[in-house]
Amino acid sequence: MYKCASFFAGVGGIDIGFNQAGFETIYANEFDDYPADTFEYNHDLKVDRRDIHDVPVDDIPDFDVLLAGFPCQAFSIAGYRQGFDDEKGRGELFFELIRIMEAKRPRIAFFENVKNLVGHDNGNTFRVICEQLDLLGYKSIHQVMNACEYGDVPQNRERIYIIAFREKEDYANFSLPLPIPLNKTIHDVIDFSGKVDDKYYYTESCPFYNELKKDMKNSDTTYQWRRVYVRENKSKLVPTLTANMGTGGHNVPLILTKSGEIRKLTPEECFYVQGFPMTFKIPGQSDTRLYKQAGNSVVVPVIERLAKNILCTMR
Repeated sequence: MYKCASFFAGVGGIDIGFNQAGFETIYANEFDDYPADTFEYNHDLKVDRRDIHDVPVDDIPDFDVLLAGFPCQAFSIAGYRQGFDDEKGRGELFFELIRIMEAKRPRIAFFENVKNLVGHDNGNTFRVICEQLDLLGYKSIHQVMNACEYGDVPQNRERIYIIAFREKEDYANFSLPLPIPLNKTIHDVIDFSGKVDDKYYYTESCPFYNELKKDMKNSDTTYQWRRVYVRENKSKLVPTLTANMGTGGHNVPLILTKSGEIRKLTPEECFYVQGFPMTFKIPGQSDTRLYKQAGNSVVVPVIERLAKNILCTMR
């Protein structure tokens, strides 16, 4: 079985996709304790919680595939490592992955990021990423994929996937997954009929309850409160889940239940909307933290399809 090392691992969504495809995660690094706790709650693996800058390559076991949903920050093309303007140092995080790849020489490197990575910082960020991989001798391929087109997941979520190959033969033999029909509906991942905790329901005590009541008429779609108006998602998909869903409590998608009540999605439903298996366990953390983790995570079925194609290439 091919072995994976996971960086910026979050709750382990990329790992679940690769594990379902037949890979084994033997190492995971995640600096934030809360998603690291969620990762350990669902995986039989202790997470290395050190800052990635502080992780010596000798502490990382040998592995075949590097996995990373790395943060995207501005990169300077002047000397590659100079002129970063991010005060928290996040601009250098990708270079930590390059440091690890240079030392460990994995056969494959797999990256997931926001769609706008290609145009970020006027294209400098993506150009530096591709150039750095090329300097290491890796050939890469990338594509933006929407969850509803490539993962049979009823969410409008576009993400870029970058796969880098050490071996020219692997690169030549790899093929990206093709679009597939969307068969799942929001009713497969959201419970419109059952009862959930009272805290998820909107009542007359909410200052914009009357606007919600007036505009939310359909139990076959999702809604969003957009500061001063209600937005209906007429595509009958869940809008892109974001890390700030828990902030202020008004960024989580809303539904009209079959009984006519208005509520927001639960954290569990947000993970299901990301394609996480129903067996995924939610730890005892605040909703704000869980919403952030779900919004920061990945679409598991898209990852699994990519991982299966990678596995076929490696055999």
